Amino acid sequence: ARVNKLVDSDGSQSVESFHKRLGKIMWEYCGMSRNAEGLKKGRQMIRELREEFYKDVFVPGKGDEFNPELEKAMRVADLMEHGELMMLDAFDREESCGGHCREEYATPEGEALRRDDEYTYVSAWEWDDNDPVLHKEELVFENVELKTRSYK
Repeated sequence: ARVNKLVDSDGSQSVESFHKRLGKIMWEYCGMSRNAEGLKKGRQMIRELREEFYKDVFVPGKGDEFNPELEKAMRVADLMEHGELMMLDAFDREESCGGHCREEYATPEGEALRRDDEYTYVSAWEWDDNDPVLHKEELVFENVELKTRSYK
């Protein structure tokens, strides 16, 4: 159904134009430094972009033949879903950890503020257009001591 929707679209914008716009949203709102307000805004922007994509993307060729443009369109459609899930996951994880900083979760010195008591799990999101579902896989640390790193 998605293939037919894309090749039957009478749109005017290239797949690349949507890909670039998605990249800009991700960079601005879900980059190394992020905050709740920006993540909510970025997620909404991706949802709007995806809606526009299916209405106005131009995919030349047919769906039942070799079609590299259709392949790109399918990948960009997947990236939009993936980007939305990244926004959702970053919003859900209320801590700073590794190289990513949630601006609301930093020490007064600007260091990452980890919350290992609440976030020692791997997030696996099940896609749903309206309400993705979070599945958690708890992490067990046998040989590593959890501690906050300092970059001073």
